[in-house]
Amino acid sequence: MLKGLAITPPVLGRISIGKVIEKNGKRLPEKDDQFTITSQVQSRDGWLVHPLNDELREGKDDKLRSIPVRLLFNEPELNFRADYSLFNRQTGRPMCVGNGETCKRITPEGMQSLPCPSPDACSLAKGGACKPYGRLNVLVGDDDPLGSFVFRTTGFNSIRTLAARLHYFQAISGNRLACLPLELRLRGKSTRQSHGTPIFYVDLTVRSGMEITEALQAAAELDTRRQATGFDQAALDDAARRGFSNGAFEDSEEDAGAVVEEFFPVDSNVESSPKTAPHLTGKSSLADKLEARYQHQSLHT
Repeated sequence: MLKGLAITPPVLGRISIGKVIEKNGKRLPEKDDQFTITSQVQSRDGWLVHPLNDELREGKDDKLRSIPVRLLFNEPELNFRADYSLFNRQTGRPMCVGNGETCKRITPEGMQSLPCPSPDACSLAKGGACKPYGRLNVLVGDDDPLGSFVFRTTGFNSIRTLAARLHYFQAISGNRLACLPLELRLRGKSTRQSHGTPIFYVDLTVRSGMEITEALQAAAELDTRRQATGFDQAALDDAARRGFSNGAFEDSEEDAGAVVEEFFPVDSNVESSPKTAPHLTGKSSLADKLEARYQHQSLHT
């Protein structure tokens, strides 16, 4: 196994509730009120739709607002990873990932483990540069038992709801999270900050039409069948755990560019202020040093 390379679940496609559009010559993220399942192939017009996207819409209205899924792992944190993430918005490279206590950060001296004060108290996070960032891997369909679709989000509502549901389902199922018949469901809410405009977030529930007792019974039966055939869920979880820990950052550089474009868009006002600070103060901040270092590297890679 190559050291420094995070080994993540195989991805067959993406699940999103938004897209990137071109507006006034700029590519900007735009939220949606439905799910879209895409492949990993991107054209000039955006991500190509996956065949499952149309299959799941059959017999429904025009909006895809629920997706039947299963999970790969019994451990919640293996299915859904959430942390505070800061990307270089020009190069798309990850710079710092933390959990509110500690972080791994690329500095001029190399990779370092440092305290993580969370974005509200971190000087590098000014202007929304650092956000909570979650990745959920789910199984959709039965074609590939180890091939997943990834849902990415920087929304507090989705992150908090998904984390809670995963831990609750693990608890009540007797650690049979990977055997539960579940469903991703789109929900809406309004807040004072949204001024009455609906905010859409992702929830995880048992399948439509099923009682929780039915789902638990189905999970116990599937777990029994898997054990009888030699399916080792504990070993699978352990392999995933070791794979994730093999690298400092989960997102590769080739994927991070699309992540930055959709979830960490460049704000010209925010990005310009750090660049003028050294001229006014005569000093360079850590953020400026990191920026200069990445710009230098990008010219030679």
